Amino acid sequence: MAPLPEDDEQESLPKPLTAEQARRVREQNPPVSPWWVVAGQAGVGLVAALLGWLLTGRQSVGWSVLYGAFAVVIPAAVFARGLTGRFSSINAGTAAVGFLLWEMVKIALTIGLLMVAPRWVAGLSWPALLVGLILAMKVYWVALAFAPRPKTQSS
Repeated sequence: MAPLPEDDEQESLPKPLTAEQARRVREQNPPVSPWWVVAGQAGVGLVAALLGWLLTGRQSVGWSVLYGAFAVVIPAAVFARGLTGRFSSINAGTAAVGFLLWEMVKIALTIGLLMVAPRWVAGLSWPALLVGLILAMKVYWVALAFAPRPKTQSS
């Protein structure tokens, strides 16, 4: 076997971007607002609830789907608000701690909302609630796919 060619460490390191290159990368790849995802989840939840009601003819199924979706939307909105707050961008450490903290709050809120579902939704249908819950959770990918695109500049 032939030995592998030796690479200098300097050659293998990526070159840092210039300020202009970094600006162009940011313009071409704008961040997706967490509020865009929350709005997508709420929209999908409403449509799914209406479809559930229309397909089954039972209003309780529609309310169950809607409640399942909003058991995702409400905690996601709290999470988004926490992440876009002032303290989340102080430095990388506070951002990481803030992310973990708000993720725990989101999970606790979701569990709490699911626990009180039988008291808040008359004629609760657990399968319909789970459909709403799963559809709302899977909207992340759809919201990213349909996120507003950067404006292209014509030359």
